[in-house]
Amino acid sequence: MITKNNFFLSLIVGLSIAIGYLFGKKDSYTPSASEIAHPSIQKLNRLMTYLTEDYVDAINTDSLVRVVIEDVVSALDPHSVYIPAVERQALSESMQGNFEGIGVQFYMVEDSIAVVRVLEGGPSEKAGLQYGDRILMANNDSLYSKQLSTDEIINKLKGPSGTPVELKVYRKRTDSLFTFKLKRGAVPLPSVPSVYMINEKTGYIQINRFSQTTYEEFQSALTRLVDQQMQHLILDLRGNPGGYLLPAKQIADDFLSAGKPIVIVEANNGVRERTVASSDGLFEQGSLYVLVDENSASASEVIAGAIQDNDRGWIVGRRTFGKGLVQQQLPLGEGDQIRLTTSRYYTPTGRSIQRPYDTTTRKDYYAEVQKRYNEGEMEDEEKVPVNDSLSYKTPSGRVVYGGGGIRPDLYLANTKSPEEAWYAYLLRSNWMNQFVFFELDNHFKKYKFDNAAMLLNEPLPYAEEFLSSFKDYCKANNIPMDIDNEEVVLNSIKAFIALQVFDENLYTRIINQKDSFIQRALDAIAAE
Repeated sequence: MITKNNFFLSLIVGLSIAIGYLFGKKDSYTPSASEIAHPSIQKLNRLMTYLTEDYVDAINTDSLVRVVIEDVVSALDPHSVYIPAVERQALSESMQGNFEGIGVQFYMVEDSIAVVRVLEGGPSEKAGLQYGDRILMANNDSLYSKQLSTDEIINKLKGPSGTPVELKVYRKRTDSLFTFKLKRGAVPLPSVPSVYMINEKTGYIQINRFSQTTYEEFQSALTRLVDQQMQHLILDLRGNPGGYLLPAKQIADDFLSAGKPIVIVEANNGVRERTVASSDGLFEQGSLYVLVDENSASASEVIAGAIQDNDRGWIVGRRTFGKGLVQQQLPLGEGDQIRLTTSRYYTPTGRSIQRPYDTTTRKDYYAEVQKRYNEGEMEDEEKVPVNDSLSYKTPSGRVVYGGGGIRPDLYLANTKSPEEAWYAYLLRSNWMNQFVFFELDNHFKKYKFDNAAMLLNEPLPYAEEFLSSFKDYCKANNIPMDIDNEEVVLNSIKAFIALQVFDENLYTRIINQKDSFIQRALDAIAAE
């Protein structure tokens, strides 16, 4: 079970894995003659030969090599990471923007596969599967009452695009059996999951990472809002850990007029590459508000820095993570890779926002966000550290600072206690997702949610029943939940109903109705 203590530890571990900044990638590798002759390489080769041929016991040299690589990489900067082959696929799918399969998320319910969500744009949605369906068989292979692990189920359902799969499905809501014949295909993993007009003049776009498909998704979203006569845009980069550099440059370009600087990248040989905006930006004139927080990193900070340093818009929220290093993903052989820091980047004014790491362990480096809570920075803007020697000026004369993230123009305090942060986490976590699924599944005759507009705009029906059931659920699962704000709990329940029954965009719209960042930006727009 998740506890408050390991909740914050899991955030630290998650950040160390998630925050990445991929500048490029080499698919093949041929060692040079000078490298082969390098004394250090010769020593390692000799050692492996001795261990293989002369050591008294048989040893697993593959495991030993992995330990050596991990030790070497751990001595580098916190963002250089060794990626074993077994972890490469999941990372690749996230960054390429899709995976191959049938496109469902599921829970195991009484040893059967229950579809909790049908992913948009995937084969299952096109074939007609629905949330709550039980997948009983795949290609005449029974999937129920077999005690299958999650990995085993995924292996039976996923597969190369174009391969056929026949599913036997039981639909509980209608007490019916169906056979679906479909072909596995690309299932989108959107990096721009939400786009909509908040009001007649203000649009909203959320970006959760920077993958290969991000700019295409963003351009489509921005065009849609511009076509609706949008005058103000709220760009949500909160919790965005980064990703590829190119889409971040392209997105910044859409906001900046021709010739405006976007980012400066300095390679290890000291050569600098300066990227400037082109002349065909989609939204160069309207007002722009960029939402960031302590988990906005890397490519997110490139965009925030470009907007702030060019006086193009306002940064709203809290100080960003502080990552000014650029990585390349390089092959090591046999599917293993290393994400190696090869460059530094600077915002248009010339500031580096990379926070110090030379004197800290990786654990302490990623725990620095918790340190901000402990030292009061999250509650009081005056406690945000400032280094006057790292001050810079924007074209309009505004003072901005380097060395440890991007300070927002409009600061938003986080006054939540650790307990309140824990509750907020639970309300957005898989606990709530699971509760909503079982509540709808167990009472499908009672709860009818088939009108998205009603779910968005009206109070949640059966509010008292949902609250009572959620309290029972927390008690049964030993979840330490203090339900002192029933309105927030009901908003979270409503949002997960939207996610499972409709889509992620509706989920975000409902969550944002109670969001203080959104309201701060709207207040600023109203004051223009």
